Amino acid sequence: MEQNTLSKWLKVILLGVALCGLIVYFMVIPVCGTTIVNDYPEFAYCFWPWMVFLWLTGIPCYIALYFGWKIASNIGLDQSFTDDNATLLKWISWLAAGDAGYFFIGNIVLLLMNMNHPGIILLSLLVVFAGVAISVAAAALSHLVQKAALLQEENDLTI
Repeated sequence: MEQNTLSKWLKVILLGVALCGLIVYFMVIPVCGTTIVNDYPEFAYCFWPWMVFLWLTGIPCYIALYFGWKIASNIGLDQSFTDDNATLLKWISWLAAGDAGYFFIGNIVLLLMNMNHPGIILLSLLVVFAGVAISVAAAALSHLVQKAALLQEENDLTI
């Protein structure tokens, strides 16, 4: 597959993920929250704290998507193995780890404020695990891209 074709496919996938995220954050989650409030009015006081909490989890995700877009653009320019891409992958790793930590701590805080259920915390561990897995994968890719960039630089200097 050519670099330009790969870059275009990556960008299409990133746009699809961004669109799915918007649908989840601004349609699915509010509708589910409204349904819960309608079925159980005693939980109405939890709606807005949970909405703000969940919307804030989306910010690092969209920053990571932007970094992914920059990486895809670099791939399209035939600059796959560069220090810039390694740095962007490292940032994605930090964003995923930070978002996973925020999600876990936020769930604990909401539990302490009596706005959460222990069963929800157990389910949220799956989201935290996914965030940590993405963080580790991005860190590993960052390391490999950094090594490949060094090898490419050495190769370019060799006649």
